[in-house]
Amino acid sequence: MKQQLFIGGEWQEGNNYQDLTSPFSEKVIAHIPMASLEEVDRAVEAAVSAKYVMKKLPAYKRAEILENVVKLLEENREKCARIIAEEAAKPIQTARAEVARTIMTYKFASEEARRLPNEMVNMDAAPGGEDRIAYVLREPGGVVGAITPFNFPMNLVAHKLGPAIASGNPVILKPASQTPLSAYFIADLFDKAGLPKGALNVITGKGNIVGEALITDPRVNIITFTGSPEVGISIKNKAGLKKVTLELGSNSAVIIDHDVNIDELIDRIVMGAFGYQGQVCISLQRIYVHETLKEELISKLKEKSKALQLGDPLDEATNISALITPSDCERVLSWIEEAVSLGAKVATGGERIGNIIQPTIMIDPPSNTSVSCKEVFGPVVTVNGFTDWSDAIAEVNNSEFGLQAGVFTSNLSKAFQASDDLEVGGVMINDIPTFRVDHMPYGGVKKSGFGREGIKYAIEEMTEMKLVSFKR
Repeated sequence: MKQQLFIGGEWQEGNNYQDLTSPFSEKVIAHIPMASLEEVDRAVEAAVSAKYVMKKLPAYKRAEILENVVKLLEENREKCARIIAEEAAKPIQTARAEVARTIMTYKFASEEARRLPNEMVNMDAAPGGEDRIAYVLREPGGVVGAITPFNFPMNLVAHKLGPAIASGNPVILKPASQTPLSAYFIADLFDKAGLPKGALNVITGKGNIVGEALITDPRVNIITFTGSPEVGISIKNKAGLKKVTLELGSNSAVIIDHDVNIDELIDRIVMGAFGYQGQVCISLQRIYVHETLKEELISKLKEKSKALQLGDPLDEATNISALITPSDCERVLSWIEEAVSLGAKVATGGERIGNIIQPTIMIDPPSNTSVSCKEVFGPVVTVNGFTDWSDAIAEVNNSEFGLQAGVFTSNLSKAFQASDDLEVGGVMINDIPTFRVDHMPYGGVKKSGFGREGIKYAIEEMTEMKLVSFKR
């Protein structure tokens, strides 16, 4: 299949192409256009030309377009899931769950389009404000440059496109190089749903060409990015006065208190640690468990992880498939070896089968090892014990990241202490840090970035406030 660029509401042939291969089979599945600076310029120009049209498009029209996308997604659920499974090596059952979440994300966007948060201001609250009536409007922020990662190629795209279109902004989308097919498919659905020409442009290519051009082009007003801290920091340094939202990953942790029933949470722990091979920004990477439960947790975690099925992402039985690239396999294995050399033990896993890494449990790695202090983005979870609750909180905070954390306890005081003291963007009490529903505010602190996603909150990031004051 030879893919085309989507610019100005038209499918356009690219000048240069690159093979797209399956992470699992390594077979060529498509030929993807690699956009040049001239093609990026055309996409930006198309978005700029759509600014006025989108700004004047009534809220109910924007909502209807998003509702139409929801209907089209529901009609194409299985096709969407298979696209994700093939290009991202996401097990088909997990891919179907992503499609379901994508549908919900666009539903939330259609609802929020109808209730943009305009408000009245009581001017007479201050001397000199008498005989004045004022209100604040939320207006579109302008052209949005959206740069998305491979791991949720449909739902994280929805978290950029949904709020942008709901609030009247045209978008230029640069999807991850490994997962462009789902983004192009969504572009086709938006076109069929009635989105004005130029309001959505999808271009693929190298980050140092396409991404750099979007970040530095003065006609692009907003950048929303999900990816690595290194790239996020570079974006912030180059974006100037653009509004920027950055979601930059984590090494998320959970604390398990002594009064918890391990049997009640073990399935959630396994899902959080090994779902989609650990390639999730809020994947459970670090477990701090009370010493009295440590051996029980390790034993049951081993049993559950060994039962996971490894294989082809399109096989209904598969739980774990290939990492996104062979180099990621090599990196993860090197980090495991480093931790072992510094005293950690491998309870199970740690081996490579093709491009699949076995689910790996590491016991007592020092806090300075890569598997503890960096983002693994692979099927690796670490287990350390604690006896003092405050010490466990301190260990979670001993990180450059701060996206989400989880806490399991029956003690209300400890739950509140954790919610107060954990240095993260979200604290999940009696759940894993991997929990997310698509309307909640989502984002982090420290190297996990800044700004918030979740449709309502992303709209705030993508709009500008305008005060209008009438003097009687």
